Amino acid sequence: MVGVQRSTVRYEARGRKEEGRLRKKILSLAGRYKRYGYRRIWAVLRRKGWEENVKRVHRIWKEEGLGLPKKRPKRRRQVKGEVLQKAERKDQVWSWDFVEDRTERGGRLKMLNVVDEYTRECLTIRVEKRLGSREVLETLEWLFQERGIPEHIRSDNGPEFIAEAVREELERKGSRVLYITPGSPWENPYIESFNGKFRDECLNREVFRNGREAQEVVERWRREYNHERPHSALGYQTPAEFARGCGRSVRPTASLHGHSGVRAQTDFLSL
Repeated sequence: MVGVQRSTVRYEARGRKEEGRLRKKILSLAGRYKRYGYRRIWAVLRRKGWEENVKRVHRIWKEEGLGLPKKRPKRRRQVKGEVLQKAERKDQVWSWDFVEDRTERGGRLKMLNVVDEYTRECLTIRVEKRLGSREVLETLEWLFQERGIPEHIRSDNGPEFIAEAVREELERKGSRVLYITPGSPWENPYIESFNGKFRDECLNREVFRNGREAQEVVERWRREYNHERPHSALGYQTPAEFARGCGRSVRPTASLHGHSGVRAQTDFLSL
């Protein structure tokens, strides 16, 4: 009467034999990476050899109730503009910023994050009770030895970054500091985005007994971020994978005179 085939009306979907294995794998990955969404979990599966369609992963994700709570967007005071001196190659523009946290007994932890804006690699996270201009220069000393000298470093106007010693050393090395407008964090989007991921996926999930434990946990997360975590802006490659496919064009390194501590910084960051 309705003009359709009986086989179509009475069809019952049959589950695939391997879907049970896939479902268990998705649940396992969701338990390990608690702040990943289904697209990033799908990217992790692909990296592990699972040739699955993203729609299928999404269906299982919804059936298992694994969706993350949606964040309410924040209102901005003005329209976000273009990023000045946008990086076009590896090690051309770095950005840095501080993040703070507490130990379980309320002790202060201050962390210096440095990110390559082109590859999205986190170059270092240094954890201390206090971080001033001297510690900032020690960190740069180590990074310059490892990566070379970038053309630009994007920064806010924190006292550690606008210190005369920091500006003089960077100017002498030929690395220009791009200071953002005070009170305009959207002008430094790469480090702000990284800070949000760092706090959401690491700091908010961990309780640190002391600074040494915090450095070990943070360094472990940094390596996972660079080598295991697919980045949506990089076509779901990891930052390390993307960086390996990029050219390297930096100037020769040189020591920062008057500021020792390269060996101490190297040992500190190898925890």
